[in-house]
Amino acid sequence: MADLPPLSTEPYKGTRDFYPEDMFVLNHILGAMRTVSERFGYLEYGASPLESTELYKAKSGEEIVNEQTYTFTDRGGREVTLRPEMTPTVARMVAGKRRELAFPLRWYSIPNLFRYEQPQRGRLREHYQLNVDIFGVEGSEAEIEVISVAAGIMQTLGARDEDFTILLNHRGLMNAMMAELGLSEEQGRKLSKLIDRKNKMEASAWSAVAKEIAGEAAATAEKALASEDLGTFLEHLPALAAHPAVTELEEVLRGLAVSGVRNVRFDPSLMRGFDYYTGVVFELFDTAPENRRALFGGGRYDDLLSIFGADKLPAVGFGMGDVALRDFLEVHGLLPDYRPATRLYICRADGAPSEAIMALAAELRREGVNTAVDFTSRKLGDQIGSADKQRIPYVLVVGERELESGTFAVKELATGTETSLSREELPAFFR
Repeated sequence: MADLPPLSTEPYKGTRDFYPEDMFVLNHILGAMRTVSERFGYLEYGASPLESTELYKAKSGEEIVNEQTYTFTDRGGREVTLRPEMTPTVARMVAGKRRELAFPLRWYSIPNLFRYEQPQRGRLREHYQLNVDIFGVEGSEAEIEVISVAAGIMQTLGARDEDFTILLNHRGLMNAMMAELGLSEEQGRKLSKLIDRKNKMEASAWSAVAKEIAGEAAATAEKALASEDLGTFLEHLPALAAHPAVTELEEVLRGLAVSGVRNVRFDPSLMRGFDYYTGVVFELFDTAPENRRALFGGGRYDDLLSIFGADKLPAVGFGMGDVALRDFLEVHGLLPDYRPATRLYICRADGAPSEAIMALAAELRREGVNTAVDFTSRKLGDQIGSADKQRIPYVLVVGERELESGTFAVKELATGTETSLSREELPAFFR
C-alpha cells in the first residue's frame, strides 16, 4: 500500500471538538437550559437528526434547502436532510399525535443542528440549540411565559438585566403598517426584507433602497422604524392605535413586568423572517459594545401545522443556540471555572497491590466519590503531576503502609493541605 499523507487532526470546517474543559462549559449552558425549562413545566422530547427533505421544502422552500442544508439521497433512493432546525420536527410530531396529546402542551428539546453556511463568530455549521414551545394557548400568556423562560435562563447563567435587552414586535402590526403606507403586497414584502437588513446597512444606502421600494412613503416608514417605544411608533402612524396587535403587545409588556422581566422594549425594525411567524416576535440582544448582536429569538407561529394538513394550532416558541450564548458568557466574564467531575485521584506507591487499591476505590465510588486510580508504575511526583494537570482537586497516596494502618493522608492540591483520615472517614470528607 502506497504511503499516504497523514490525516488532518482538525475537525470538519464549521464544527467543533469538545475537550473536557469545553464540554464543561457546554454542559453548564445546557444544564441551565434544562433546569429553567423544567422549572416552568416543560417536558423534554427528542427525534432523529435525519428528516425527509420534503419537510424543509414545505416549510422553507427549495432554494434554502438546496443552499443551506446537508441534503443527500440515501441507499433506498430517499432524499434526506440533517435537521437545520427543530420546529418543523416538533410540528410533525404534534400533528402526528394531536388527538392523543394533552393541551396546552409544553415541550423542550436540545438537539444538535446542522446548517451549511459560512462559519463566523456566533454561527457555525453545527451547534446545539434549546427549543422551547407551548402549543394550545391563544392568549398573550403564551408569549409572556416563553419569554420568561428565556430571561430565566439568562439570569441562571449569571446575566444581569443590563447585559441584554429583549426586543418585541408583531407581524400583524407590520403588515398593517405596510397597508397604511399604501404599499402593494409585493412592495410590502420587499420592504419587510429590507427592514430585516436595516442594522447591517449604511443609513443612507438603506434610505435610498427604501425610497426605490416605497416612494414617498419611505420617509414615514423610516421615522416609524426609528421609534424606541410603541407610543412613539403610533405617533407616526396614529391610524394603527386601534389595531389588535397593539393590544397584544401591550399585554405582553405588562405581563412581563408583572413577572419581573423588565429589560424589554418594542422594536419595529425586528422582523425575524416574517413569512414564518403569525403574531408577536421577540429577540434577545447583547448590549455589550464589543458584541452588539442578536443572541436568539422566537415568536408565535399558529399556521405551521397546516403543512401536514392539520387544523391551526396556537403555538409560541424560541430557539437558543449554544455558540452565540457561549460568546455572550465570555464577553461578560460569566464563563464558569473548570471543575472536573473527578474529585479524587489515587496514586499507587511502594508497589501496593492493585487489588487492594481497586477495592478502596470501589468503596469510595459506592459512597458517591468520583475516583480515578493511577495504575502506572511512574514515580509518585509524576502521578501527582498528572492529577494536577487534570485539575483534580484531591490526591490520595496509597502504599503498603497506608493499607496496613488503615490511615490515609488526603492532599488538596490547590493549597497543599493534608488531612489524615481513617478508611471509614474518607467518604464523609468528600461529602
